[in-house]
Amino acid sequence: MKKLFLLAIAVISFSVSSNAQDIKFGFKGGVNFATLNGDDVNDNLDGRTGYHIGAVLQVSLAETIALQPELLYSAQGIEDTDIDYLNLPVLVKLKFAKIFSVEAGPQFGFVVNDDFEVGDPESFDLSGAVGAGVEFGPFFGQLRYNFGFTDVIDNVEAKNSAFQISVGYYIF
Repeated sequence: MKKLFLLAIAVISFSVSSNAQDIKFGFKGGVNFATLNGDDVNDNLDGRTGYHIGAVLQVSLAETIALQPELLYSAQGIEDTDIDYLNLPVLVKLKFAKIFSVEAGPQFGFVVNDDFEVGDPESFDLSGAVGAGVEFGPFFGQLRYNFGFTDVIDNVEAKNSAFQISVGYYIF
C-alpha cells in the first residue's frame, strides 16, 4: 500500500512538472478604487483612488489552469486616511479561448505606510480576490475586486474593499 501511494505521488508530481513548463514573468500596474466597508464605517466616507504596481508570475499547471502569484505595492484606504500595503495575491487562473481568463484566490497584505491620526491599523490584512483578464501576446489587462476578511483597524469593524484595473507586460 505504501509503495502504491508513493507511485501515485510520483506520477502526479511528474505530470504536474511536465505541464508546468509554461512560465511567464512580468510587471503590471493600474488604478485602485478603494474604500472601507463594515458596521463601524460611515456610509458618507469617500473612497480613495490610488494605484498598484508590481510583479506577476504565471505558472501553467495544465492547458487551461495556471497559478498566478503576484507581489504588489497597493495604495488603499479612504480619502482622508491612506493605508498602503505590500500585497501578495495567490490566484488560480482558468483560461478560455486562449485570450480570456477568470481568477480567484486569497490575498495577503502587509501595511507598509499609513497616515492614521487616531488609532493604528492592523499590520496584516487577509482578503479574497476575484477577477477577469485578457492576454494579447506579451500584453495583458485585468479587472479585479478585492474584499477584506479581516478588520483594518484594531477594535473597529472596517474591512478593505478595492476594485482594480491593471495593464501589464510579460517579459518572458
